[in-house]
Amino acid sequence: MPPSNPDDPPSGSAVTAETLAEWRATLAALQAERDSLAIVADRLAQDYDDEEDPHPPDPEVTGADGDGGEAGASLTILAFDDDALAEEIRTMTPWVDHILLGAYGAEITSGWPWCTWWPRHDEALARIHHCWLAWQELTDSRSGATGPSVWQRDHLEPLLLKLRSPDGPFGACTTNPDHPHHRLLPHPPFTDPASLSTA
Repeated sequence: MPPSNPDDPPSGSAVTAETLAEWRATLAALQAERDSLAIVADRLAQDYDDEEDPHPPDPEVTGADGDGGEAGASLTILAFDDDALAEEIRTMTPWVDHILLGAYGAEITSGWPWCTWWPRHDEALARIHHCWLAWQELTDSRSGATGPSVWQRDHLEPLLLKLRSPDGPFGACTTNPDHPHHRLLPHPPFTDPASLSTA
């Protein structure tokens, strides 16, 4: 009988459906984390290339952001055009699923709600996006050893307290992950034109 290698997978009869499901979930989480980290690495590499470029682009030609975009283009996701919005949501979704929720999500309850349709809630989308941008900056080694702690204190904790409070943007949505429900809260009425000064 050949010696057993501890790295060998268990025999076919020892693999259960639960074990296989766990392996698949672990693989999916690792792939999503890899994708998120690859995005951050690409952006950091771009930052490094910009710093090293001996001939930076002329802001009068390319715009103030140096990449051909509009000068002073907003970082706020609510100002993105439809294509850029869809791409940004697709890019940050692995971070939301496997870092924001995976590490900090906790259980969904009526007192701690979450909505799987979070990109449809403008307030939630904007807050999550801003927290994601801060995470990219403050978990970079250039932000120092306290960067991640600053991110948790100044960005993550206020985000979770606001988003997941019963009166937050998900207050009318699911409290049971087995029976998801999504409902946008109505916006308050717009400003009454009669209230504006005519002088």
